[in-house]
Amino acid sequence: MPNEHLDLLQGTLEMLVLKTLALEPMHGWGIAHRIQWMSKDVFLVTQGSLYPALVRIRRRGWVKTSWRTTENSRRARYYELTTAGRRQLAQQHTAWARASAAVDQIMHVRVWTPASDGGAA
Repeated sequence: MPNEHLDLLQGTLEMLVLKTLALEPMHGWGIAHRIQWMSKDVFLVTQGSLYPALVRIRRRGWVKTSWRTTENSRRARYYELTTAGRRQLAQQHTAWARASAAVDQIMHVRVWTPASDGGAA
């Protein structure tokens, strides 16, 4: 299973894009490649999911764009996090930490007994 790519949970892609752009402005291919690299090849972000997410993020004012020349001397649209995007990333990170801790807690429950739920039937 380590070599299998996983589907991203609903809403997680936007958070990962924001995190990636918090590191530095990037073009779309760079964002997808960086997420794949940072996840150690667990997440493979396709153009079909990345670009619609970038459009949504841009419409919400979380990123701004500009045309630049890439390392390969090609012209590409670069995405850069805005102040609103940094705030959104912080909010999503907090929510993710809370939700992932709750899932982790549930996944580590070994035994459930009726008495352990405070007597609720």
